[in-house]
Amino acid sequence: MAELLRVTLACSPRPQEVIEQQLQLPEGATLADAIEAAGGWQALGMAPATSDGAPTVGIWGRSAPLEQGLRDGDRVELYRPLTVDPKVARRERFARQGARAAGLFQRQRPGGKAGY
Repeated sequence: MAELLRVTLACSPRPQEVIEQQLQLPEGATLADAIEAAGGWQALGMAPATSDGAPTVGIWGRSAPLEQGLRDGDRVELYRPLTVDPKVARRERFARQGARAAGLFQRQRPGGKAGY
């Protein structure tokens, strides 16, 4: 009898919503096999690829091609596209908070010098 791999498939089709499924796949299974075993892209509420055709999948937070083989205990993750560039979001947050309320200067003792 062939060994079965236990794999976790995780995705977040919308903000504040996380889907996690425990899958048992035959040895030699790939990322594409895991997605198919979970019901496919549409059943998970995800798009199969970005506009440039690159798949939006990974194992344990690292991008991987759909042909990548799986090992027992892997966490397959499906990613949705970013709606805002993280650098832009950080700049906007900093602008809203102001220089005195962010980062190193957030908690300084009363009467203390900036940066101490």
